[in-house]
Amino acid sequence: MEFTFGGFGDPAFSAAVQQLMDLPDELERQLNAPTRAYVRDRRAMANTPMDVKELPSGAIVLAVDMPGVSPADVKVQVEEGNVLTISGERKRPAEDGGAEGKQQAQAVADGGEKQGVVKYLRMERRMGKFMRRFPLPESADLDSIRAEYRDGVLTVTVDKKPPPEPKKPRVVQVTVGGEQQGK
Repeated sequence: MEFTFGGFGDPAFSAAVQQLMDLPDELERQLNAPTRAYVRDRRAMANTPMDVKELPSGAIVLAVDMPGVSPADVKVQVEEGNVLTISGERKRPAEDGGAEGKQQAQAVADGGEKQGVVKYLRMERRMGKFMRRFPLPESADLDSIRAEYRDGVLTVTVDKKPPPEPKKPRVVQVTVGGEQQGK
């Protein structure tokens, strides 16, 4: 009677080898799990709608919906690598229990007459930080970026650099033996 303990064709051996091969991938996933900040930033980017269009002049216009956001709470900047970043924070209204709402609650407790929200029945508008990143082309004129906030929409306009002027031919004087010919 011949006794063998598994071979290359044995399903148990194949399963064991596969588990050993998958171990580095699983370890990699656990050691490099996304941070809370990364997950928060990804959600903020996914929940900020943006339209991007190009004008006939070559300018790029980005329109970002941000109703209820104060222009003071919006930041537009260009990061390294020509990446335009639009970020900010949508804060809960003061009457709903925001930072100023706590002061109102204290005033109500002291006998004031203002009343805030007791509870939300439905809350679909997202509060908190938001961010969008957009890579700009090399032809973008970073010095002429404009941002305008109107009716809850931030419009960022990035003009295109003017094309370089064609080089004019340069006339070189021809000399013969160190003397100039002509005038």
